[in-house]
Amino acid sequence: MVFDEDRVRAIAERVAATSGLEVVEIEFRGGGKSRMLRVYLDKPAGVTHEDCALFSREFGTILDVEDAVPGATYVLEVSSPGLDRKLNRAADYERFAGSKVKLMTREPVNGNRHFEGRLESFRDGRLTLDMSQARQKRRAAAPEKLEIELSNVEKANLVPEI
Repeated sequence: MVFDEDRVRAIAERVAATSGLEVVEIEFRGGGKSRMLRVYLDKPAGVTHEDCALFSREFGTILDVEDAVPGATYVLEVSSPGLDRKLNRAADYERFAGSKVKLMTREPVNGNRHFEGRLESFRDGRLTLDMSQARQKRRAAAPEKLEIELSNVEKANLVPEI
């Protein structure tokens, strides 16, 4: 039996919805006896330890009853996405508009693939990055505001501001 991420995600989303949580990401790693299923949860006010514990108990029970994870042994780890969380979906970019981000593009934009700045807005599949406060080296002609197609973003993370 092969790991069915869509099935596991559907179960996770159903369990999360009952507590007002959102499934941000699911990872299944390893093989043999050292397999790990990692679930990242979030909610607008932030995820608590108790949220993770309650989700873990209910989700783990359902996975075991439905035999949704192939094989007998795996470790279930449930946590928040962290301060430097990944931005994966359009909804993430909308939610975190105004936040500082670091991203890498698939194709160069103005000769660069790596950017850090403030996510000013996200509309119609395009994000606007304010580079005016960026600490990175910029070319003299580099614009202070940059528009990037979401389809060109390979990887993006929030940058914690403490």
